[in-house]
Amino acid sequence: MSEEFLEKYNGILRGVMQWEKLDDLWSAIRNQKYEGWYIYAPGHDLPEKLADREELDQFILRMDTLLRKEHGEDYCGIVYADDFSNPALVKIFDPNNLGSSCGSSNAPAQPGWVMSRDKPVPLGTDVILPGNRKRWWNRLWN
Repeated sequence: MSEEFLEKYNGILRGVMQWEKLDDLWSAIRNQKYEGWYIYAPGHDLPEKLADREELDQFILRMDTLLRKEHGEDYCGIVYADDFSNPALVKIFDPNNLGSSCGSSNAPAQPGWVMSRDKPVPLGTDVILPGNRKRWWNRLWN
């Protein structure tokens, strides 16, 4: 079990409020020389390996497109990171399944996707994934 992952996952994260700040976060991730990122969607299998440069680029590009298209707001507010300039964990909430992403409810919404420098542990094995998200995730890697 990855204590480091859980510590960061359950730790204090800051919200990315403006779309321009999301661009900055993606740049910070890319500027880390593409090393050491696990990309995980709770409810799916844990990643077996770190994403390579092409996989990371593909994920960022497609995720950015999905968020901007489906969130339908002039602000972001559904991406959270532990550190904007040197991130080690990023939670991305599904714009179509937000629930209470701010954590103010007893059962806050689970992120749709997690990017982590530490190996993740299973989250949300009881998550019911909509068919469109299953297809999106599977197409991402094929």
